[in-house]
Order: sequence, then structure tokens, then C-alpha cells
Amino acid sequence: MDGEAALGLLVFMKIIGVIPSRYGSTRFPGKPLALIAGKPLIQWVVEQCRKASCLSEVIVATDDVRIQQVVKEFCKVVMTSEHHASGTDRVEEVVKQSDADAAINIQGDEPLIEPSVIEAVATLLHQNGVKMSTAATPIRKVEEYENPNVVKVVTDAHGRALYFSRRTIPYQRDLAAQPAAEQMKAFPYLKHLGIYGYHRDTLKKLVRLPISSLERAEKLEQLRALENGISISVAKVEHESIGVDTPEDIARVETILKSKSSLLK
Repeated sequence: MDGEAALGLLVFMKIIGVIPSRYGSTRFPGKPLALIAGKPLIQWVVEQCRKASCLSEVIVATDDVRIQQVVKEFCKVVMTSEHHASGTDRVEEVVKQSDADAAINIQGDEPLIEPSVIEAVATLLHQNGVKMSTAATPIRKVEEYENPNVVKVVTDAHGRALYFSRRTIPYQRDLAAQPAAEQMKAFPYLKHLGIYGYHRDTLKKLVRLPISSLERAEKLEQLRALENGISISVAKVEHESIGVDTPEDIARVETILKSKSSLLK
């Protein structure tokens, strides 16, 4: 099935986009409301999500009234429990209140998320047997290859995730003594993008599972799914992920926006 035909099937499944948004952040408190070229960060994310034709609705999920008051001016916002341990729990609370068949969990700190990435993750949910999906993109920079904050993923021959790790995987035994750049030439390393698609029943099951041993070790909640037999299909996309983690990242994003003048209109 080609991409156009697959997207055509999306009308038969109601998929909502949910953006979990927290005010508290160790490195950047109040990040969702930080202004980028005159608009809050969270608004940039919402506007990019709305360009994805697969989403019937975009919803911001938060537990903070400050975020609610700002977001309600441009997007539907749902107040969720302040006791949630993860964004996935927040998404599930929103889905419980909706009639959606599936949901896409979209990071609230990536103002330049490509709509095509969202659509690729949504399209996978229509394949037989797929209960959960995500996306990955090639690693091209040595600093990403070596950075434990850049999560790596390896997949099987059918595009299903075998494992996610903060370590660089796979380990190339015969090239271990070579520089990272040489190892990168020898294997197509993949960077995991923090976006997930779930069928409604999968999401309900996932949030009720206890934290798994692998999840606890790597601090990666997607490992809870793998450890409990929930396979994750991975869409391989071309996308330069630009996340906002610190106040210094704001200027970097604004520079990119200026080079993409269409986004500033």
C-alpha cells in the first residue's frame, strides 16, 4: 500500500493528537509558555499538529492552570490529574473522556515537528496486528551518536522495535576501536523520536502495567511495552528533531524559523 492510499484509510479511524504539557521542568521551568517569535512554545506545537491530516482533533493535556489559561485561547485543553507519573498516563486520561479509536502522543517541546512524522506514525496503526507505533530518523551527528539523552532504537526485518537504549546500539565488535564517525559509516544507526501512536485498548493496558525492570534501568517508558509483549512498529522518517530543553534553545529555534519564513506567517 502506498502512502497516499494508506492516508486515505485514516478517515475510518478517529485519531486524536494529544500534547502532554507540564509547567515544571528542572532545566526550564514554564517551558510550554516560553515565547518563540512572539508565540508560546506550546502554540507552535499545536499549529504544526493541525497540519497533519490524520488527526481529527488536537488536545493539550495539562495539570497546570497557567498553561490552561493560555492554551484555551487557541486550542482545546483538558485538565488532568496532577498525580500522573508520565505523559502516557495523561494521554490515557484524555482518551478515556473521548470517543477516539486511537491517539498520537506528541511531545510538547518540539515546535518544528513535521506533520508528515505524525502521519507516518498514524498510518502504521492501520496495519494488521499493530497496536502501538513510533518513529525514528537516521543519526547523522557524532554528538548524537555518543549522547545518552539521544535514545537509539534497533528494529527487526519487519520494522518492529527490538530495543531502545540510551547506549549506542548495536555494539560493533570489530570496529570498537575505531572513531565514532567510522562506526556510523558501517551501520544505519537510528535516533528514536518521542512520538507514539496507540490504539485505545493498548493505551488502557499500558498505563495499568507496573514499571518494568528495563524501564527502571534506562528510564525509558516504552520499554514497559516491549517487556510486556506489546510490539512497537517504527516508522523510519527523515526529520531533524529540534527540541527545546533549555532557554538557550529558544534562540536556536528562532533562527531556524527565520530561515523558514512560511512558518512565521
